[in-house]
Amino acid sequence: MSIKRIGIIGGSGLGQALSQQTEGEQHDLDTPFGAPSGLITTTEMDGVPIAFLARHGEGHMLNPSSVPYRANIHALKQLGVTHIIASGATGSLVEEVEPKHLMIPDQVIDKTFKRPNSFFDGELAVHVDFAYPFTEELRQLLISCSDDVNTTLHTSGTYVCMEGPQFSTRAESLLHRQWGGHLIGMTAMPEAKLAREAEICYALVCLPTDYDCWRPHEGQVDKHALMTEIIHNLEEATNNAIHLITAAVKKAGPFLEKENEHHKALELGIWSDKSKITDPTFHKLQLLIEKYI
Repeated sequence: MSIKRIGIIGGSGLGQALSQQTEGEQHDLDTPFGAPSGLITTTEMDGVPIAFLARHGEGHMLNPSSVPYRANIHALKQLGVTHIIASGATGSLVEEVEPKHLMIPDQVIDKTFKRPNSFFDGELAVHVDFAYPFTEELRQLLISCSDDVNTTLHTSGTYVCMEGPQFSTRAESLLHRQWGGHLIGMTAMPEAKLAREAEICYALVCLPTDYDCWRPHEGQVDKHALMTEIIHNLEEATNNAIHLITAAVKKAGPFLEKENEHHKALELGIWSDKSKITDPTFHKLQLLIEKYI
């Protein structure tokens, strides 16, 4: 695939909103790791090639633990994606990150345990550098578009990724705060890890919809009213996130031509004896490893 693209992964709220707004060629792809969450749409935004995927599938049928993360990243790479801007709804773990704000995190704590988190399990020993899980240049591109949103944009923070699909207990929520977490979510991992293994730059736009359960509600809050408030917060945050991502993509043309260290993440990462890689393993992983074999 000669065309370089920006991949956009839409999470809760933004996935459905952008699916309705995005028109172009739809791709029904298969991968060695199964089918992705759904059709991937390729189109252009102000002349910049993009590929859009709704993480949870059409109708939001996949919960965070059921998302086929490996297939999603592999399918995007098949379409020439070299940079991914993802989004995700989150809960806030700190007072200053208010619902309807946005955050571009720079660190993550991975608490997931049910999801395949590598393309290479059982076939190759591959170890990639992950000290800085989000691509700084891509983060700065998003941050440079802060004037395009009518809300506060937090430019750093730590995202705690839990397994779910249940929400945290209050004890867990308080623990996450002690760890220095700013947001709690369920989808950044292993998505960011897999993007690194696929040598794709990755950044995340987080949409806080509520304070996590560490923060008691005042008085007796009706649960239906609370859910209505959360959905309203998600809708407002989604609109702002769409404006932010759209503005960033429009500025990303020259950005696509620049080589980043994350585009060479496997250069020193394959520890296995390459002469012992079998034909079936090479065929399965060819898209990821062929330039090093």
